Amino acid sequence: MGYFYNPPPGQSKDDSNPEVSKQEHQSSPEQSEEPTEKPTPPEPEPIIQSQPPASPPTVNIHSRRRGPSTWLTALLSSFIGGFMVLILVFALLMTGVISIPTTMDENKLPENNANEQTASVKVTTDITKAAEKVRPAVVGIRNIQQSTDPFNPRAVEAGTGSGIIFYKKDGRARVVTNNHVIEGANTVVVVLPKENGNRQVRAKVLGRDVPTDLAVLEIPADGIKTIATFGDSDKLTPGEPAIAIGNPLGLTFSQSVTVGVISSQQRTLQISSETSMDFIQTDATINPGNSGGALINVAGQVIGINSLKITQTGVEGLGFAIPSNDAKPIINDLVEHGRVIRPYIGVQEWINLESVAQEYWQTELQLPENVTSGVVVLKVQPGSPAEKAGLEFGDVIVAINGQSIPSGSELRRHLWKETKVGDTIEITYYSGGNKKQGKATLVQAP
Repeated sequence: MGYFYNPPPGQSKDDSNPEVSKQEHQSSPEQSEEPTEKPTPPEPEPIIQSQPPASPPTVNIHSRRRGPSTWLTALLSSFIGGFMVLILVFALLMTGVISIPTTMDENKLPENNANEQTASVKVTTDITKAAEKVRPAVVGIRNIQQSTDPFNPRAVEAGTGSGIIFYKKDGRARVVTNNHVIEGANTVVVVLPKENGNRQVRAKVLGRDVPTDLAVLEIPADGIKTIATFGDSDKLTPGEPAIAIGNPLGLTFSQSVTVGVISSQQRTLQISSETSMDFIQTDATINPGNSGGALINVAGQVIGINSLKITQTGVEGLGFAIPSNDAKPIINDLVEHGRVIRPYIGVQEWINLESVAQEYWQTELQLPENVTSGVVVLKVQPGSPAEKAGLEFGDVIVAINGQSIPSGSELRRHLWKETKVGDTIEITYYSGGNKKQGKATLVQAP
């Protein structure tokens, strides 16, 4: 007799001990030996008397012999019955009452029927239309520098980025990009896509601006058909679609399109110890190589110039672009003057109040307790608007034209973005414990 082994929970049959199974199926050597004879005990008398076995039934082995007519009749009846069933099945098949199922290999797809039609879908949305409109105007930028190897001096590619063709006239085209894309370059090469020039051309740098990280290039316009147009970045709404186009990780992935939303239409970031800037925040993917590329809306307008992203471990979806409305006056200055014309107040050196030990706020600067932020003046240029407004060493600027100025970077951002050369501004400041106001007419920065 065989044994069925049902393993306990958590143990499969394959995990059962083969030795145990073997012992279950085989008897031990001691059991195989002849048992020794033991005296047979006396058989007890049965309490109930057993009945004698019943007699077997009587069978007549002399059955009657059948003749040929019997099997012939059976054969003929079977033939007629089968023929009638065949006719009935045929009739049911012809009338469609029953059908014969077909077999098909489950691993194979059915072959195309001649009557079947193939359907194709062309996906067209506002996003695809916008990308198709601007994509040809997004170019690659190659930064070519001289090798630092003294034994093998040669031109090498130091980096790549993206750019946007925004102007074409009189055989010349202009490209805007980030300043850090071309920084340190001996030669700048613009790589035109195949649908918009399909070649590499050497570019002329018309101007660059370090504080805003913008630069403008000029190239021959031969073969260029598509240019991008700028939109109004002040009308952006958080949550609306944002499309980033550029060359992430080099020209191998040129004109890549990523889609996200506008996370914030204005984020002020401290980009250096003295400068802060406003950016558009988006979760559209921006990678190294996308710098200088286009951030566009669903109308196919450039609303920002991709510039940077937060690369902190565990942080995703934090990309930033220079707003188009901030970039346009910078671009115009770079084209016209080769640099940015900015207003100048004449405060040459300053320090943020929060960087001064609080114990000196009342003792040295003589500030009221409610003043906790501002710009401490350290040096004023003689004859400058600041000096004419009455500012001197140790004064603390707290507002301009009624707008709070909490830091030096905010002072610079306000002057560059909210004013222009020739404007007269009102400066609110503390001097010697007294709150004062002075007027200054801004001049061009040297």
